[in-house]
Amino acid sequence: MFKEVIFAYPLILYFLIIIPLMLFWYFKNGKKEQPSVMYSSLKIVKSIPKSWKEKFRHLPVIFRSIAITALIIALARPQTFSSGQNIYAEGIDIVMDLDISGSMLAEDLKPNRLEAAKNVIKNFIKERTSDRIGLVIFSREAFTQCPLTIDYNVLTNLLSQVKTGMIEDGTAIGNAIANGVNRLRDSKTKSKVIILLTDGMNNAGEVDPMSAAQIAKTFGIRIYTVGVGTRGEAPYPVQTPFGLRTQMVPVNIDEAMLKKIADETDGKYFRATSTRALKNIYDQIDKLEKTKIEEIVCVESDFNKFLIAINGNYKPEDIIEVDKAKKEASESIKSDDISIHGMKKSIEEIIQFITLSKEENFNSPQYKTMF
Repeated sequence: MFKEVIFAYPLILYFLIIIPLMLFWYFKNGKKEQPSVMYSSLKIVKSIPKSWKEKFRHLPVIFRSIAITALIIALARPQTFSSGQNIYAEGIDIVMDLDISGSMLAEDLKPNRLEAAKNVIKNFIKERTSDRIGLVIFSREAFTQCPLTIDYNVLTNLLSQVKTGMIEDGTAIGNAIANGVNRLRDSKTKSKVIILLTDGMNNAGEVDPMSAAQIAKTFGIRIYTVGVGTRGEAPYPVQTPFGLRTQMVPVNIDEAMLKKIADETDGKYFRATSTRALKNIYDQIDKLEKTKIEEIVCVESDFNKFLIAINGNYKPEDIIEVDKAKKEASESIKSDDISIHGMKKSIEEIIQFITLSKEENFNSPQYKTMF
């Protein structure tokens, strides 16, 4: 908290040295005070208990010291900064096309391709701010798991429920793109994006992938394609009479087609051969399709209201002056300009306050008690 505090007039803080000097002068002068009646010995009154007035005789000067300390700090105008963000949403709508065919169970990505993709997509969603995101899953067919939404909790929960076997096995890339286009075609946003993740070749569906890409281009939709899977062969779990076994299966990704789809729609093709590579790909896409954020800093100067608490004789118009001082302090931070006139006025106020304090302290009968 105090690390974020700065002072508009830091030089005024040097007046804090007055406090120990004032206390030293008070105790030194108090010992020089002559009692009203002189006694040869005080042994007679030693057994008499001290009154509360005698016990707390130093409290007034202590309170005065605290008040002057608060006054000096208030006149130095401490100010805190709170940062925030102005989010200028450019209207980005994103549809995630996720392949859930049986081949996504291959274990070249850990724990397998599907789970690795789900984890990376969840992190991608967390990085977004005000974008609408939808989820389309596909295998032999394609359907919408979650329509475009800004409720990321619901989206994440629906993503967690995705698993292989929800749809008949196959890879209908054209249908997946067409479904995403159908979700985005009526969107009035400035930027519309489909992120297609697959590990195979188009072998099902009624829509040709390139035809679907051309339709997407017509609606101003950009497609990023991601081919997931190592090169060569990948370990794949197979059920046998002796239980679940892992065997190596060839990895077949139609990279040429995925590149054409991305080029056709002014997108980009990525190849993910590991979990880390997949995460880096989504980080790149996140940077390419980013909502603009403007950092702002707010100045708060509530400490100036110490002026009211120091002395109970402040009038309502003094509160107005404090609020006015608060506004001036904020403006002074913006311009980075210290007003010499303001400092001079503050110094005069301190000196006047201390002078009055001394007169009240040492003219009061309770300060003439013998130390």
